[in-house]
Amino acid sequence: MSATLTGPRDEAAGRRRLKQGLLRYSTLIVLALLFIGFSIGVDRFLTTTNLLNILQQISMLTIVAIGLTFGFAAREMDLSVGFMAGLAGLIAPLLLVAGWPMPVALLAGLGAGLAVGLTNALLVTLVGVPSLIATLAMGSILFGVNFLLSGGRAIYGGLPDSYLVLGQGRILGIPVVAFIMLGAVALAWFVMERTIFGRYVYAVGGNLKAAELSGIRGRRYRQAALVISSLFAAIAGILLSARLGSGQPNAGQDYLLDGLATVFIGMTMFRPGTATIAGTFFGALFIGVINNGLNLVGLDTYIQSIVKGVIIIVAVAVVSRTTKLKLI
Repeated sequence: MSATLTGPRDEAAGRRRLKQGLLRYSTLIVLALLFIGFSIGVDRFLTTTNLLNILQQISMLTIVAIGLTFGFAAREMDLSVGFMAGLAGLIAPLLLVAGWPMPVALLAGLGAGLAVGLTNALLVTLVGVPSLIATLAMGSILFGVNFLLSGGRAIYGGLPDSYLVLGQGRILGIPVVAFIMLGAVALAWFVMERTIFGRYVYAVGGNLKAAELSGIRGRRYRQAALVISSLFAAIAGILLSARLGSGQPNAGQDYLLDGLATVFIGMTMFRPGTATIAGTFFGALFIGVINNGLNLVGLDTYIQSIVKGVIIIVAVAVVSRTTKLKLI
């Protein structure tokens, strides 16, 4: 009798494990299929030059999305990251063109990220404004500040080679920004997965009241997540201006939609419903492969925008139907 009952139970358990495995790795499977499809259908896709180009293209996006991942893990959403990247990407070139030393210019750009992150954090945790509203308003403010600083013009010329190498240089043929991105991914993964800080951030995002009853200072970790989000956006903005060779007031705007798409896609894999650094990295790779493949095929940018919008909807729908997804 027990053997008869054990068989169906084992089969049901096996089906559940298979379903969970498919859920965790389905996005990676789709990424692999896209990669294979573009490799077969597009002659220039599977070349060393193009693969390195994809790596370079996703570097700044990945760095922005890493910051967003900290926010999502604490259940805080930062909608100002695109304009924050633009601000940092203006401040550093402006100071460099004015003759300031490179370390000062870099610190000023990062300082702007720190200041904006702290402002967001205080608005959310002390004033009580929801992060969605606070950071949306901050993004609007930064948009105006960026155009005030630049006069609506790009900052060209006078940037030292030591700055440009951050975005345009290569080591052993590999873009410098790719090394910076991989270093950021490794550091963020270690912090989130192997430190008490990371565990507490996840605890606060999972259940704030329970975390606080356990002695975790929820407000502090929510503040830290928002500051980290803004700092990573500032880093990405500095690297973007170095890559473009100029500071442009609207250069980072696209990073908001792409960054959100990256995190949402990452939340469909590994630990569905949870923002993870590994998931975010592969989400950025997913977006990068799609953008690059569609560019090589010759589709217009507005088609790519439609595709990314559909991807966000599908990613959120998948996670929402299979987990208790709560973004804010």
